[in-house]
Amino acid sequence: MPSYAGHVTPGGPSAVRELDAMTIRKCSVGPFDNNAYLLTCRATGQQVLVDAANDAQRLQAFVSEGSGRLDGIVTTHRHPDHVVALAEMARWSGAPTLAGSPDADALPVEPSNRLDHGDQIQVGEITLDVILLRGHTEGGIALAYPDPAGVTHLITGDSLFPGGVGNTKQPGQSFEQLYTDVVERIFDVYDDHTWLYPGHGDDTVLGRERPHLGEWRARGW
Repeated sequence: MPSYAGHVTPGGPSAVRELDAMTIRKCSVGPFDNNAYLLTCRATGQQVLVDAANDAQRLQAFVSEGSGRLDGIVTTHRHPDHVVALAEMARWSGAPTLAGSPDADALPVEPSNRLDHGDQIQVGEITLDVILLRGHTEGGIALAYPDPAGVTHLITGDSLFPGGVGNTKQPGQSFEQLYTDVVERIFDVYDDHTWLYPGHGDDTVLGRERPHLGEWRARGW
């Protein structure tokens, strides 16, 4: 299998990363180049989809690239470009849906499970830690998988990207809140080898971003 690079394009093939206990698949869907992630427990075949953003037909094929089953759909935040296919994927799969509590009432599907900071999601033998990152939306979440092999894998939605935090220029958003949560709940907790999988575009690692935190703080975005 080719080495994982983390670069995907709408309509293009998935990127696949094989860990000892979990497989991470990444694809891009829709006109805003939204990333969707499929996390598969290698021992049990249980799977969760992170962000049913668009193109339900593509996402159904994406699920089939793994074990073919779907045991949960996690939404990282309530913005419309991340939930276009949520209702259709929930109907198709019958899988429970999960989202951050403060964003839950704004979603097209009422979540089966409302998530708060410090919660955990079990996917077969895999445990994902829920991190609430407020500011881009009130209930944005990240998911962390601390791989026993030594590298933490962090899916951040639109709260953290290569080069900065997510957009906070719209009414109701807060750079101060998002920057504080990202620093205290991500950079202060995880080491430089932590791999970051954002809601759009390419991946990065925390060590590449950490030297620029002061720049982000000074510019306010």
